[in-house]
Amino acid sequence: MSDPLFLLLLFGIPMISQMVSSQMRKRFVRFSRDPMPISGRQAAEQMLRDHGITDVQVISTPGQLTDHYDPGNKTINLSQVVFQERNVAAVAVATHECGHAVQDATGYPMMTARSKMVPLLKLSNIALPVLAFGGATVFQLAGNRGTALLCLLGLGMPALFSLITLPVEFNASRRALKWLEQVGIATGDQYAGARKSLFWAAMTYVVGALGAIVQAMYFARFFFGRGRGR
Repeated sequence: MSDPLFLLLLFGIPMISQMVSSQMRKRFVRFSRDPMPISGRQAAEQMLRDHGITDVQVISTPGQLTDHYDPGNKTINLSQVVFQERNVAAVAVATHECGHAVQDATGYPMMTARSKMVPLLKLSNIALPVLAFGGATVFQLAGNRGTALLCLLGLGMPALFSLITLPVEFNASRRALKWLEQVGIATGDQYAGARKSLFWAAMTYVVGALGAIVQAMYFARFFFGRGRGR
């Protein structure tokens, strides 16, 4: 009998991810046709000013869908299209990234927790292949209890990081939409378009979290099963 978790990991998650990514891109293209009075750069800069943030710079970065906030060097990095164009999609994305800057400035707890997890996530990404494919040998060399704890941390860290990312992303979108509504830049269909654009962007993180959880469950069961059989 086929393993449901394996089939979900191999076929289900990639299929769902592709569908969600396709919807996100369609919404971006659709709402890129709806004009706005300001560009993505101008929207982000105004939102920063309105929140009293003076140490964050809005810059342009190459590529598509490369938009992100870098808390290390205090920059909102917007793809060229988002940076310069005046449309609903560009403003929605720009203000969402600005929402992360507001989180950083106000000490939003979930963002702080996610930032502190980054070094552990990098370590788990290095260790995960070794744990997943060399599990039985490691069990023999190190003993079940200590190795099981290491594997639990290694397998669970990406899933935990993905789960913590969800409220960070949804909260940034809520901050963006609240600001757009308060200042009156996006109203009616424009506001609805911004909300839909950000919703489908957030869904990509939901799928990513689901994939990380399923991967952790599959490899944990595979690994611990091998260990118990020894």
